[in-house]
Amino acid sequence: MRLLTAILILTGTTAAAHPGHLVDAAGHNHWVAGIALGAAGIAIALGALKGLKAKAKSELQPEEQAA
Repeated sequence: MRLLTAILILTGTTAAAHPGHLVDAAGHNHWVAGIALGAAGIAIALGALKGLKAKAKSELQPEEQAA
């Protein structure tokens, strides 16, 4: 029994959910989740761009101080 439990725990995988089912649930409030996914994607993209700008700025500052 312990061996079976250990095998099931170690071979577990994540759920294979995808946003494709949103079309099937058109009459429900699932469209809110679609908007939330889109907003999260935009927030991630903006955060990444902000991080790149901050990194570029911090790399330029030591050169400016040396001059």
